Amino acid sequence: MPLKKNGDNSALRPVETREYARDLAGLLAQLGDADGSRRRWAARDLAAHPAAAAAVCARLEVEPEASVRAVLFSTATHLGSPEVVQAMVQLLRSEDPGLRNGAIEVLANLPGAVAEHVDRLLADSDGDVRIFTVNLLGDLRHPQVPAWLNRVLLNDAEVNVVGAALEVLSEIGGPENLQALHAARRRFAGDAYIDFCVGLALERIEAT
Repeated sequence: MPLKKNGDNSALRPVETREYARDLAGLLAQLGDADGSRRRWAARDLAAHPAAAAAVCARLEVEPEASVRAVLFSTATHLGSPEVVQAMVQLLRSEDPGLRNGAIEVLANLPGAVAEHVDRLLADSDGDVRIFTVNLLGDLRHPQVPAWLNRVLLNDAEVNVVGAALEVLSEIGGPENLQALHAARRRFAGDAYIDFCVGLALERIEAT
């Protein structure tokens, strides 16, 4: 029986070649892998490829695993292109709360890029989209936020949208919102919910 020579590595696991190249094409292919961990790594590495923005955003709508979605949203924020902003704006209409909330988080981190969309979103015919936009304004660090919220208080006809703006103002409102707050109370005179929310916002502003 022949002896095995010292140093014979025939029993060692053979070196496997990578299934996917680490370039853009390879990472995009990996983004569709059946293994969630592989998709997660691809989503992370695509942050280095601006051209991947469309694919990253498209994957969000079909990705079943929350951990992979989280990385996709992080990568979208890092890429921060107009293409990403437009895709996140569209996700505000999603029936999936996770997608909507993730989109709001991404947009909140891109205040300069999202600002040009706010007026249109606040005029959207869908009241839910207007509410989600108001929620976004609560996290958006942009100098126009007080004026946008005033616009809602002065013009929006839906109680729920105005109520959402009042809830935001109870946390971030300032003296520049006082006139609009009183105007909203007058516009919805007799509505106990609006009256209560206005009172909370005024109390917070006056305490600061």
